[in-house]
Amino acid sequence: MNHQLGSHIASRRHFLESAGMGFGSVALAGLLHSEGLLGSESSTNPLSPTQSHFPPSAKSVIWLFQTGSPSQVDTFDYKPELQKRNGQSLAGADPKTGFFTTSGKCLKSPFRFNQHGESGAWISEIFPNISRHADDIAFIYSCFSRSNNHTPAILELNSGFIRQGFPSLGSWLTYGLGSENTNLPAYVVMHGKKPRGGDPVWSSGFLPSVYQATALDPRQPKPIANLQRSGELTDPQQRSLLDALRAANNKHASTRPFDRDLSARLESFELAYRMQVAAPEAFDVARETKQTQEAYGLNRKESQDYGRQCLIARRLIERGVRFVQVFADVAKTPGGGVNDVPWDAHSDISANHGMCARSVDQPTGALLDDLKQRGLLDDTLIIYGGEFGRTSDSQGAKGRDHNPNAFTTWMAGGGIKGGTQYGASDAFGYKAVENRVNSHDLHATILKLMGFDHKKLTYRFNGRDFRLTDVAGDVIEELIA
Repeated sequence: MNHQLGSHIASRRHFLESAGMGFGSVALAGLLHSEGLLGSESSTNPLSPTQSHFPPSAKSVIWLFQTGSPSQVDTFDYKPELQKRNGQSLAGADPKTGFFTTSGKCLKSPFRFNQHGESGAWISEIFPNISRHADDIAFIYSCFSRSNNHTPAILELNSGFIRQGFPSLGSWLTYGLGSENTNLPAYVVMHGKKPRGGDPVWSSGFLPSVYQATALDPRQPKPIANLQRSGELTDPQQRSLLDALRAANNKHASTRPFDRDLSARLESFELAYRMQVAAPEAFDVARETKQTQEAYGLNRKESQDYGRQCLIARRLIERGVRFVQVFADVAKTPGGGVNDVPWDAHSDISANHGMCARSVDQPTGALLDDLKQRGLLDDTLIIYGGEFGRTSDSQGAKGRDHNPNAFTTWMAGGGIKGGTQYGASDAFGYKAVENRVNSHDLHATILKLMGFDHKKLTYRFNGRDFRLTDVAGDVIEELIA
């Protein structure tokens, strides 16, 4: 390229001014890219942050899933009538309601209940730490499910369906909102031994795989499998390989503009690369003070595993992770092994629930304390509960069987009206009878708190617009502050 010399020769001052503007433009472009506001590549990233339908009450979710199903009548749903009628037959049905379909004998709770807070919520003695937060919690006493088997019931609570193949709540929220942290997954699941149902429980279903949960076992030295770089590769070499792969895949994807899985696959490679630095730091609870670690129960054998999960959950949402799900698996079987359904108290409700509560109560209370002290509880939604309830009559002498007809779920933070007590089960806690709540209602309410109209968050698959709540679901407005 030729230029005329003479009066157009640039002075040193002019050169520096032009160069300065150029560097500023580069810096601005970098900032816009990091904020997801620049076109080109960032607009094709399926995890770029997006806007919800309306301003949200909550920015993130921590779901403490109590695998195996706690008994509602031994935890949060106090039933004086059950205590009075211990050992009496539960046979027969009320002609008006048809409540009972069992011929067992009433089994009173072995635990004392007390009222807590200004709300006067009745909470079992096995939860001294959770009970301190009675006025932060909204209790839903009238939940019910469609299955009395663990796997389909867990699937229903996560995806709204009792069969596999449908996206989980965490995947729907990741699809709807994208990610606030480009170096960590938007959706994280923590478990020890996997719950019944395994990986399909947190599946992205027919959504692109980039919305799938990153599942991990935080008890392991390397919680995320296959994340570390091969020892034969340096960082520049790995970066060069990824750049070459991206160029080839972009060329392939340019001829298939409507294939969302291609861009999702590209982002998965890049996210894994970025996580090699960010993830180990996020999962390193040793960075927390000794006081904080002990508050979560990391110094107690009974609660150290669950406490580590709860503490990591707080660290993750601080770093922009949208949805964290903790599957409780810390209770031990009589033989000493880890149980994939720890709250499954078929033989002895007192021994089982006492053991499980010692595992989860202190960490759960500490999580609520910690979030409140850090100013995070206002925009972090906490969900606590299992996949169904347990019977009011005895199984054997001291146990309780599965009961899909009634169970209790509670929520706190993230726009929830603390101190609320919603719905009711019958006098024996056997069946939900007032303001009955199913998984679709729970999901519609959670989506509302996260800024979505559950009827409008859809994804077209096989010629149909699917949604998390299928063709049902009502927002429980009474729970929302």
